Amino acid sequence: MKASAPVLLVKESPAAAAELAAERFCAIVSERALASENVNVALCGGTTPGELYRRLAALPLSDRMPWDKLQFFFGDERDVPQDHVENNYRLTRKTLLDHVPIPVHHVHPMPADSRDLAAAAEQYENLIRRLVPPRESGDDTPCFDLVLLGMGGEGHTASLFPDTPALSERRRLVVSQYVPVIGRNRMTFTFPLINAARYVMFFVTGSDKAPAIAAVLSDDRQLKTHYPASRVQPTRGELIFVLDATAARNVIQK
Repeated sequence: MKASAPVLLVKESPAAAAELAAERFCAIVSERALASENVNVALCGGTTPGELYRRLAALPLSDRMPWDKLQFFFGDERDVPQDHVENNYRLTRKTLLDHVPIPVHHVHPMPADSRDLAAAAEQYENLIRRLVPPRESGDDTPCFDLVLLGMGGEGHTASLFPDTPALSERRRLVVSQYVPVIGRNRMTFTFPLINAARYVMFFVTGSDKAPAIAAVLSDDRQLKTHYPASRVQPTRGELIFVLDATAARNVIQK
């Protein structure tokens, strides 16, 4: 099945883009809550989504969220303890989780501080397979209701960096790998899991992301191959980009 064209939403400022992303996030979750017992969402880390998470935690938007139905997972994680300043779960807890009535047992951090990161990745994959059902028809790949993603200036998303083994993974849903460009180990979702989702939403701001965004959204197949985020193509889902004006400045509108 050919993937549908991505939805492109652009706001003038990072704050306005965060507000729009929060509204779209809330709308997707509310829609899925009407159709399913649990709503399975994968969150992203880094500095950019903090503003989005703060808006999700704020009233009155938060009042519309079915927090008791949400199950939160994480699309990637650094190999640091959960109380470390660089930990994605810590960021999310401080900006969102500590401020909303989501049940503690509905939040599933990645165990990326494990001494055996490969085994921890397999453990997390097994958790996802147990808690996140596949589509009613299709293969047995777990189908997230929403996967939230960011993007780096070189086009990485989750911890899928250029020239790393995880880019070619076709069987495993969660892997660990060493990322030479940052000199660190990471745990990450792979493209088979991301692309099985019902909705995938990129939230990207900043002028340093503009070249990567333009490449990912272009029709130039050769150019796109240099940017891992271009491989995010939901097979039966909707792909959404929420950008501020500086991140979208090089995008050719069609």
